[in-house]
Amino acid sequence: MKLPPSDWTKRRGLAALIGALDGRARFVGGAVRDTLLGAEVKDVDIATPLLPDDVMERLRAASIKVIPTGIDHGTVTALLPDGPVEITTLRRDVSTDGRRATVAFSDDWREDAARRDFTINALFADPETLEIFDYFDGLEDLEQRRIRFIGSAAERIAEDHLRIMRYFRFLARFGLDELEAEAFQACANAALKLGQLSRERVADELLKLLATDDPRFAVGKMLDAKIFDHIIAETDEQAGAMLDRLVSREQTHAAKPSAVRRFVALLPKDRDKQSAIAKSLKLSKKLQRALAERLPSQNAGMTPPVARLFRGENDIRALAYRTGVEAARDIVLLFADDDALPDLLAHLQNWQPPVFPMTGGELIERGLKPGPIVARTLAMIEQAWIDNGFADEKWLAEYVDGLDFSPRT
Repeated sequence: MKLPPSDWTKRRGLAALIGALDGRARFVGGAVRDTLLGAEVKDVDIATPLLPDDVMERLRAASIKVIPTGIDHGTVTALLPDGPVEITTLRRDVSTDGRRATVAFSDDWREDAARRDFTINALFADPETLEIFDYFDGLEDLEQRRIRFIGSAAERIAEDHLRIMRYFRFLARFGLDELEAEAFQACANAALKLGQLSRERVADELLKLLATDDPRFAVGKMLDAKIFDHIIAETDEQAGAMLDRLVSREQTHAAKPSAVRRFVALLPKDRDKQSAIAKSLKLSKKLQRALAERLPSQNAGMTPPVARLFRGENDIRALAYRTGVEAARDIVLLFADDDALPDLLAHLQNWQPPVFPMTGGELIERGLKPGPIVARTLAMIEQAWIDNGFADEKWLAEYVDGLDFSPRT
């Protein structure tokens, strides 16, 4: 079988790179897999029996810029005009501890394939003939949309515990809502080991899973196996139902998948627990803020615009003005009543929050004494402007003219 002709195989500089490696190279992994599935190829990876120093020397001799991104593990990166290409020397594992591996370089293609995780990720293709090399029936698994570990699932997971998360991500992305029994049981049995991994790696895989088109089946199975007990402590009992409702709404209203939005659906209702989970996963401050904006809880601290939204007393655009349109849309998809959902989303369609047309300096010019009272007064005026539907400047001027700015003793 051959790889179908694709634009990515004609990227600028790629032929020169292959030529510099003297034909001792094969495309591997996602680029091969995704091309066979008719999906977009973003990253191109190449495997070679040549040693990393030799690869770098050859590429530099061909005037191709190359950097040693992971040279201890055999990986260098060629910087081509249409994007980077990773070149990795064939390897075999010498030892593993579930978090990292000690490797030795190899010249055996099958040996290198055997150390990969899933059969569909162990496909090679010759850059010139496009002939596919399949050592573990990955082509059949790809055709059947079956996610299967190479060899023993338990052994592959013992080598790298993060493969538990990768299994469910690949199940969501490529599977057909069918479990491979051995793989699922091995993941469930080893779930406790997730606690030994860096929180950043686990969070990264979780967000990638949630960003797939429809993660409901995979996440549901993770909940069934209590795998989330080792990722998100105290997952809400309704987490699966919340995610199911959210994805259904996304599909109905043509909302693009959002890992942040779906993460909110899985979190418990308690604000303190929400914050603790975000910190335990060592999420970036930017991501923590994004989660907080989308988490109206029943506890004290719910922002007034969110509270009013669900009492139906304020226009959704007031919320969007405070949080941003994207966050407001997410809140509506997550929490609004079914009957109100279409109208609320319609109010946000193609709407851009206006700029508040007044500054503290203008209030001082009108006689307000500089100091904290300026900020308080400006906030009061802004809220009135919002409550009146982001009124025009004439209304705002008349409103401000009616205020008393005379000094108070």
